[in-house]
Amino acid sequence: MLPSDPIYTATMTDQQRTWFYAEYEQARKDEMVGVLLALFLGSFGIHKFYLHQNNSGVLYLVFFWTGIPAFLGFVECFLMPGRVRDYNASQASFIAGQILAHPTNGATPTDPKPFYSAGSIPTTQFCAACGQTIDPTAIFCPHCGAARSAI
Repeated sequence: MLPSDPIYTATMTDQQRTWFYAEYEQARKDEMVGVLLALFLGSFGIHKFYLHQNNSGVLYLVFFWTGIPAFLGFVECFLMPGRVRDYNASQASFIAGQILAHPTNGATPTDPKPFYSAGSIPTTQFCAACGQTIDPTAIFCPHCGAARSAI
């Protein structure tokens, strides 16, 4: 599955979809880099570290002097495109799950305050229990702890 498949972004808003693609672009790995690492540096396990398989990478480093990791690295250079695609699919699934699990109400990871379109900036609201002013995006009143009534 590609990250452009609608399975990851079908239920997302445009804002969440943009956030998803930005996060995915940072997390994804390139297939050609994986192949080249396995081919040229496979005896040291660098291709394993590239896919965050650190335990396997350490084993390759420990036994590089035997020549076995060099042979395995050569064999794995043919398997790397599939492994990189699997890694990218798992990253896309994880990122989509994190974005969908935490509704943002318009917030982005770099801007924690929600942004609003022109003319839709909320006005000051008051707590129904204590009468104090509360942030329009707050779920609970910071003064008395009462849940904000739905508007």
